[in-house]
Amino acid sequence: MTSWKKILGKDEKFFDLLEASAKEANLSTTRLKNFLEQLQAVVSLDSLDQLTFSRRKDKEITNEITRELCRTFVTPLEREDIEALSNSLYKIPKTVQKIGERLLICPRSIPKDESLRRQVELLDVASEVLEKMVKQLRSGPSIDAIGEMNSRLQQLEGEADKLVTKMLRELYHGEQGAKDIIIFKDVFELLERAIDRCRDAGNTVFQIVLKNS
Repeated sequence: MTSWKKILGKDEKFFDLLEASAKEANLSTTRLKNFLEQLQAVVSLDSLDQLTFSRRKDKEITNEITRELCRTFVTPLEREDIEALSNSLYKIPKTVQKIGERLLICPRSIPKDESLRRQVELLDVASEVLEKMVKQLRSGPSIDAIGEMNSRLQQLEGEADKLVTKMLRELYHGEQGAKDIIIFKDVFELLERAIDRCRDAGNTVFQIVLKNS
């Protein structure tokens, strides 16, 4: 078996940047959860500063990773793997910001929905699991350890899919008008996409570990 230490080398900057990106992705989902709670409490909101901050900060990290890839001759992981994981991580706060924007402008009835709150909680848990997976890359984790966390992401994504189907069924058979159905459906599908982003990034981490074991 190839030595993980030999593969990784001594350069830690890419791990620092990937971990920072994963942390920001996790922060964005936590901020979305808090944002939804404020909406449920009918707190007046006129901005998405926290969600926008997460997206912009993660974009800066992604750009820095790209710059470092151009400057660095030998990387601790394959360049395409670093780039793929970086891009997957950035898509999470980007999608989360879109969810916040839709929630802010949509009718106030939707934030009170219990299924919506549960969906945001699943997203928050998924991003937390993903952050742990990315942090494990630095030390060269076992396939079993990463596989277990990746399986947890798949489970969360599956639960979220079922919940979205339930939410859409209730939406289509409810009393909402055509305009509300369009708005609510957009929010539900963005939430599903955000959890899919976490799953995709988790799959990338798992593939990196498989490739280097």
